[in-house]
Amino acid sequence: AEALARHRWWIALTLLGIAAAAVVPFVLMPFHVRVGQMILLSTGLGLAWTLLGGFAGYWSFGHTAFIGLGAFAAGLFEVNALGTEFMRTDPLLGFALGLLAGMAACAVAAALVAWPILRLRGIYFAVAMLGVAQVLSELTNSIEAFQGSLGLVLPRIPAFGLRTEAVFYYLLLIAAVIILAIAFLVKNARIGQGLAAMREDEDTARMHGVPTESYKITMFVLSAALTGALGVIYAHSLGYITTGSVYRTDFSLNMIVYNLLGGIGTLVGPLIGAAIMVLLTQVVLG
Repeated sequence: AEALARHRWWIALTLLGIAAAAVVPFVLMPFHVRVGQMILLSTGLGLAWTLLGGFAGYWSFGHTAFIGLGAFAAGLFEVNALGTEFMRTDPLLGFALGLLAGMAACAVAAALVAWPILRLRGIYFAVAMLGVAQVLSELTNSIEAFQGSLGLVLPRIPAFGLRTEAVFYYLLLIAAVIILAIAFLVKNARIGQGLAAMREDEDTARMHGVPTESYKITMFVLSAALTGALGVIYAHSLGYITTGSVYRTDFSLNMIVYNLLGGIGTLVGPLIGAAIMVLLTQVVLG
């Protein structure tokens, strides 16, 4: 409550921004709505990355691992576990269950690798995450059951009378707002203070009683699950995914760039950085 009161003006401006963003599909052309999609996707990815990289100082060069894992876990769950008939009769529930499956797969994978990989710091952790992404990419591409090399057709989700680009625009807007709210709560909670202390000097923070191990594992798993959720939405917007379409190294590097451009460890930074990069690459240079 104290944090909400202290940041009431920023919260009011954010709500106005969300309201303005909500009318975009009704006033702009389809191309510009797709640009808006990319800005929202990039903002969400930047915020999910900053939970670990910005707040705790653990920069990941391989967060694309969770985009790809979330996308394929959701797709395979929907196609193989739920089945074509279920997805045809109740596509919204199927998509929701697939989203949960993708997030769960990313959270479990992050929890499994957290203990060994989070013992590394700095560039060693960053490169190790790049290795994790590469391993998952190779497994998805090589193991026939994952269908990474052949490609996976994802079930369509209901449009509710909207254009396709508008549906995914709103899904990404909702996801970005939820991730922003989570990042706000983390930053202004006790764990946020502990993460800030870790970022400055982890050993000193531990000596002062900050539970550094549990904090960074929590942020790692949370960041992975939220990145996976965005991967699921992105995959459905494509409709057909291969290993190369979701395990993209540029995604990982761009998450870092968004934060560097807008300000590491800030909440508005990923939005500013994403808007600059997407407008520059998709509109100005596109």
